[in-house]
Amino acid sequence: MTKFLAAALFMGLTASPALASEAAHLPGTSMSLLWALPFAGLLLSIATGPLLFPHFWEHHYGKIVALWAALVVLPLAAFHGPAIAGTAVLHTLLTEYMSFIILLFALFTIAGGILVAGNIHGTPLTNAALLLVGTLLASVVGTTGASMIMIRPLIRANDNRPFNAHVVVFFIFLVSNIGGSLTPLGDPPLFVGFLRGVDFFWTTTHLFPDTLFVGGVVLFVFLCMDIVLHRREGGLRKMKDPTPDSRVRLRGLANLPLLAGVIGAILMSAYWKPGVSLTIMGVAVELQNLVRDVVIIALALLSLALTRKEYRAANGFNWGPIKEVAKLFVAIFICIVPVVAILQAGSQGALAPLVALVTRPDGQPNDLAYFWLTGVLSSFLDNAPTYLVFFELAGGDPAHLMTEMASTLAAISAGAVFMGANTYIGNAPNFMVYAIARHQGVRMPSFFGYMAWSGVVLIPTFVVSSLIFFR
Repeated sequence: MTKFLAAALFMGLTASPALASEAAHLPGTSMSLLWALPFAGLLLSIATGPLLFPHFWEHHYGKIVALWAALVVLPLAAFHGPAIAGTAVLHTLLTEYMSFIILLFALFTIAGGILVAGNIHGTPLTNAALLLVGTLLASVVGTTGASMIMIRPLIRANDNRPFNAHVVVFFIFLVSNIGGSLTPLGDPPLFVGFLRGVDFFWTTTHLFPDTLFVGGVVLFVFLCMDIVLHRREGGLRKMKDPTPDSRVRLRGLANLPLLAGVIGAILMSAYWKPGVSLTIMGVAVELQNLVRDVVIIALALLSLALTRKEYRAANGFNWGPIKEVAKLFVAIFICIVPVVAILQAGSQGALAPLVALVTRPDGQPNDLAYFWLTGVLSSFLDNAPTYLVFFELAGGDPAHLMTEMASTLAAISAGAVFMGANTYIGNAPNFMVYAIARHQGVRMPSFFGYMAWSGVVLIPTFVVSSLIFFR
């Protein structure tokens, strides 16, 4: 992957600034669907690799995704010239991917230094309170950060209960997915939207009613189910508690102001517009975005320096997950370059049938179709590129999407975030939580067993929600 990126950078160095605009807008009207095959193949590999051939995938996923990315860059260079291809790729990497991965790295690092020590008894009300806290936290530190902070305390609280797998399942529903819908910090697709120009607090105001409804219904279903199961456990043989109740303490408090600093840096880049940009290899990068990224990196490094190693060790912190995300997403952002060009062509491009599918006979967008198509694909593919595909399909103009097409953007955002909970592979934290729970002795449902849970609990909730908010 490193050698492949070096080649892309070399092509970018050969691109002149005059070609940057042309490269960023490839001729989508004349590009066939063959250009989308590497993107589809990449997403299919990510979805099936960890399940069908986990050992091979674990050791070679970097080479696999680099191959798919090469199948985009090399043909682009052959058909449109190395300069245009290199600048097109670099435009995506420098203006979107770098900021995206820097934020994930910072949230992963800072949240990994916050330790919830001690233990409490997992009664239904206690579990509901923990899920509520995690759900609210997800929009502040991200679904990955909130999952890392809250999953081990939740498992400890219920490790003496014979019925505890459902607690983790609902944790994935709420904390690892639904809770991340209120800010760009919450879930990767929303941050991609922020990088494309969606206001920071737009999702907070426009998705709050839907999030409140969906989150409230799912939490209520959990509470009812946990009360029934807790009562059933009263007639069973008592299990020895492997982690007796003890005082709950929050460690690594120095990371809290660092999290606030990350939020402040993002807000700064949203409101401070000096009108200054730097040209890097023919690509214009705005000053406020550079400053934001440098500040966020500095805060993450400060977290590493200030946090005691035993706190991270107790959280099971390691660099494996963020390395995997970095490799997968650099390939995703590269492979989606020609797809975005085709989508920008709208009804004149090769994806015109998809445009027709989400358009009403009167020419207006079909919000219900946007919600379900974005959601179904986000259930099995990564929700960030899925969001980007439908964002572009809806026109790709953030100013227009936030105003005249606000309901459409809300449908895309809700579909991408909410329905990432439908499978273990719909969102990055899902599989991480599954692995942690199994490692700590929780008898988690299988891939299809989990889908049965989401089919019974989530799908009916989404049906009602979509008819209320996006009909």
